[in-house]
Amino acid sequence: MFGRVSGRRESGWVAIVPRSARIDLAQVTRHGEAKPALRLMESFRAGTDLGNSLKSLAAARKLKNCRITTLLESGRYHLAQFEAPSVPREERTEALRWRFKDAVDFPVDSASVGVIDIPLEGGAARQAMVYAVAASLAAVQPVMAAFDAGGLVLEAIDIPELAQRNVAALFEQENRGLAFLAFDEGGGLLTITYKQELYAARRIEVSASQLAEAAAERQEALLDRVMLEVQRTLDNFDRQYSFISVAALMVAASPAVPELAPCLSGNLYVPVHPADLGEVLDLSAVPELRSNPELQARYLSAIGAALRSEAAT
Repeated sequence: MFGRVSGRRESGWVAIVPRSARIDLAQVTRHGEAKPALRLMESFRAGTDLGNSLKSLAAARKLKNCRITTLLESGRYHLAQFEAPSVPREERTEALRWRFKDAVDFPVDSASVGVIDIPLEGGAARQAMVYAVAASLAAVQPVMAAFDAGGLVLEAIDIPELAQRNVAALFEQENRGLAFLAFDEGGGLLTITYKQELYAARRIEVSASQLAEAAAERQEALLDRVMLEVQRTLDNFDRQYSFISVAALMVAASPAVPELAPCLSGNLYVPVHPADLGEVLDLSAVPELRSNPELQARYLSAIGAALRSEAAT
């Protein structure tokens, strides 16, 4: 999304994702048609000085020659869908920058802006659209400074929607769309992908803990709210992209919410399945993640960030 130029690095990506009290580290490598391999998945306690924490982490895990990426926190960037500007490709970023002017509360002239294509099928009779991401200098600069202080070359800064796209793409059926719903401490994120591209993204302001810990009546209300958000998103998606048939909805949550999948299954027209990363990733190097959907969901965004392709958007 937001990239930096660097020299030759090792293949694959290492995602280093700071949380409120921890730092998640994931490393993924790809080899031809084989399943992507999760080589490393760890969490470290974060100190008060992120730069120092990253410096210690880099030394302990010998990360100097790795390709490093991270994620901006939700709320630290603005994601919007626009009609694709009718300008040469190299001018799109600047053309879209000014469309954010009345939508954000930070100066757009110094903002980092990225563009994500939303491809149309050949017969689709509608205006081409793109997703655009804008992040203020105040959001991006401290992240870059912390990695620089840690002695790490940060090659890319992505957003959680793209990390989830990377995971969802592995579960897709050929020529079918896929909905993916994940919950963590920050809330819910619903994405719809097709042919490994992000077509829809919706935030749901309900956290996994709220769902898991609520009393029965309150939990029922929260589940109904989630179900309606998902249902509306799927219905709107059908209207916008009638050429895409959504095959299924994958669900992940940490902490686990056993009531979530049955609620969705009973109210949606698409099949609902738990997301088991063991189906699409080689987890032999991290056996603790096998058959542990709650732990997989906890690290989902870090793993998705590390699934970034060599030539990712």
